[in-house]
Amino acid sequence: MAKLKTTFFCQSCGAQYSKWQGQCNSCKSWNTIEEEVIEKPKKGDWKTTVNNDTSRAAKPLKISEIDTTNTPRLNLLDSELNRVLGGGIVPGSLTLLGGEPGIGKSTLMLQIALKLPYVTLYISGEESQKQIKLRAQRIAPNSEHCYILTETNTQKIFRQIDTIKPQIIVVDSIQTLQSDFLEASAGSVSQIKQTTSELMKFSKETATPIILIGHITKDGSIAGPKILEHMVDTVLQFEGDRNHVFRILRAHKNRFGSTHELGIYEMQGDGLKEVKNPSQILISEKDSPLSGNAVAVTLEGVRPLLVEVQALVSSAVYGTPQRSATGFNAKRLNMLLAVLEKRAGFKLAAKDVFLNITGGINVKDPAIDLAVVAAILSSNNDAVLTQNYCFAGEIGLSGEIRPVQRVEKRITEAEKLGFEAIFIAKHNKFNLKPKNIQIHLISKIEELLDFF
Repeated sequence: MAKLKTTFFCQSCGAQYSKWQGQCNSCKSWNTIEEEVIEKPKKGDWKTTVNNDTSRAAKPLKISEIDTTNTPRLNLLDSELNRVLGGGIVPGSLTLLGGEPGIGKSTLMLQIALKLPYVTLYISGEESQKQIKLRAQRIAPNSEHCYILTETNTQKIFRQIDTIKPQIIVVDSIQTLQSDFLEASAGSVSQIKQTTSELMKFSKETATPIILIGHITKDGSIAGPKILEHMVDTVLQFEGDRNHVFRILRAHKNRFGSTHELGIYEMQGDGLKEVKNPSQILISEKDSPLSGNAVAVTLEGVRPLLVEVQALVSSAVYGTPQRSATGFNAKRLNMLLAVLEKRAGFKLAAKDVFLNITGGINVKDPAIDLAVVAAILSSNNDAVLTQNYCFAGEIGLSGEIRPVQRVEKRITEAEKLGFEAIFIAKHNKFNLKPKNIQIHLISKIEELLDFF
């Protein structure tokens, strides 16, 4: 009997070592290096599993000779997911979907598999067929094209794929799969690399798109070796707060489209519903106007969104004033407060400042600066801003209002939602002449005070 070959892998980053050590040199994590049994993979892949011909070798072609006319993107019948992917899923692509436990990854993929008009195979290594059926009855009970397979062995999976010949495959989850070509336990670094490699080769050679669901670690990164994210074509992140009903889908990597697009869903009893107009939901309804509220016109990719910014400024009870921001960069908040103190003369050094972006979303667009300042000044002066005002402008260190990109889209979105006025930088260039919204051009923070 041949001697077993073993090596040591970091379960956090996938780094390989010849012997055990306490700390990983790559990711600096402690006690994450474990011994795994390995051996050279047997000669074979998914083709030998289903007894296909392996004699043909790939031939180089001129790029002008490669035909892509017969491989259009597949419509997933979900406008939010299609937008994030870049217009649909590309045949032969490998997509990885990550997110926290219970956020709705499996629900999203199952409801898409149930409503697609072509043959779809949903492979689950975590739930039984009866459990999936119970969940499917809540989402969409009738589907003639969706097949459910509960299996973790990739060789057995490929045999079933050869029988059914699905057009889309969903794997839930990649950490549960195991290959016979490798002597290691499921979920280990070597098994994740091996099973992903087999699925990737099958996907590319048969032009079958595969969506992998992946677990995440405590720090929010996808579990397994970092090479997993390099192997796939698209990495999607499903985010959201369990205390809110909204879920946000982002693309961290996309070889076939932009990584700046955003998809928004609402969690309901019968599954995840697409949010067609998130601006109306992200702006809360109030019986009477209150101080400390301002509406910002921000962009997620090329999609304009209107979000509500809430600020609370109060006298500091303790010696050191508190600075807290939810959904906004805390360091940028400190910078804006310093600009208000130095350039505009507002005494905020001895006051607590709390900032919140409603809806549980995180905004990184610098155009939200003007709305943040407006909300802070409104709360500090206890002056109410008109509800039908919105803001789009970046603030510089000298207190000037800087122009932002795609200002015409922002103005159009604000006008569509019934806002009466929008505040933008004086040097913003645009050719739009809206009829139902007034455009205020300002160049300094002090000019905002005339509208309180």
